[in-house]
Amino acid sequence: MVEQVVIRGAGAVSALGYEAGAAAYAPGGPTFVERVFSPSSSPSPPGGAVPVAALPAATDADVAALRAEAALRPLDRAALLGVAAARRAVAAAGWQGAEVPIAVGIGSSRGATGRLEDAFAGFLAGGRTAPTTSPLTTPGNLAAAVAHDLEAHDGVASAAVSHSSTCSSAVQALGTAVAWLRAGLADRYLAGGTEAPLTAFTVAQLRAVGIYSPLAAEAWPCRPGAAEATGSDTFVLGEGAAVFALERAVPHVGDAVLAGVGFGFERAASRTGITPDGQHFQRAMRQALALAGRMPADVDAVILHAPGTRAGDTAELAAVRAVFGAHRPALLSNKWLLGHTLGAAGALNLDFALWLLRYPLVPAPAPSYAGFLTSPGITPPRPRRCILLNAAGFGGNAASVLVETL
Repeated sequence: MVEQVVIRGAGAVSALGYEAGAAAYAPGGPTFVERVFSPSSSPSPPGGAVPVAALPAATDADVAALRAEAALRPLDRAALLGVAAARRAVAAAGWQGAEVPIAVGIGSSRGATGRLEDAFAGFLAGGRTAPTTSPLTTPGNLAAAVAHDLEAHDGVASAAVSHSSTCSSAVQALGTAVAWLRAGLADRYLAGGTEAPLTAFTVAQLRAVGIYSPLAAEAWPCRPGAAEATGSDTFVLGEGAAVFALERAVPHVGDAVLAGVGFGFERAASRTGITPDGQHFQRAMRQALALAGRMPADVDAVILHAPGTRAGDTAELAAVRAVFGAHRPALLSNKWLLGHTLGAAGALNLDFALWLLRYPLVPAPAPSYAGFLTSPGITPPRPRRCILLNAAGFGGNAASVLVETL
């Protein structure tokens, strides 16, 4: 067999906690909470509380505990989430202490937004900022933080590459990893995405766009594919990260491989718009299939980007129909559990895909909301071996990944 890009390990952290076994995507109730986000200058926030998908308390405490390490103490929460996920990926791959250099690529839409907001508030109040502000808030710091941590604990970093392409940022990082590994620029690569967008300014930005869910946290506020039935957009922010240990190798039976990546771009009517037939989705999916040498009929399931917005969900479903024709793969989403993690969403979609490839049953949908999710407890008509996942963001970009097991 020829060498391929093999997934040796994965690490993820999200509103579901850390990745964990067969129950990871089958919780018994909503994972959302309601929070009030207020800038320091406004004691009474406009709009009141909003639903968000935040880390569970125990997982949040674990991430916060990383600040006990001197090198991690000043970092933004997004960097801490990335480090936590990367450590788990390295451990799962058995790469601790290895002398083989590892390239690092991390995607994020907003970057160190918490640190940036705090620093700017301090600047407005006093006209000065700390010398560490620039290095800690540049988007490149996220990949560098993972690389520094790798050097300090587990191995040798050969490069730190940052990606910021709105909500497809993590898939951009995965695409770079595939290109580097196939070209021989790296033998091992840590790639993924991280996002910590639960901040006052980020929440305000998404509410200003007019897509934030009006539903309460206990009412399954993020409902991909159900905007028409709900009567409103149901976008909900979430936080999280997922990182994957990738290497160029001859795969063995049971290995998961990144068989193809694809990218698409379209010129929509506005910076936040999308074409009705999702042209960028179509291009990305077709390129991923072509690179993998697969036909639409080979795909068992599609994990949709589906942020819970009427325009976005409808366009993506139209793109899937255009690409797959009469073939009808299962259409799935994890945002009804995780919310929209922006630049980390594509990486968490890949984590979901790996879970689907490992376990035979699909996750049970929310009791009062099915959307386009497969019915609970239904065994697929054939074993899942090939899954396509999508990501897209403001500005007209989209990306797809095809992952399969042998």
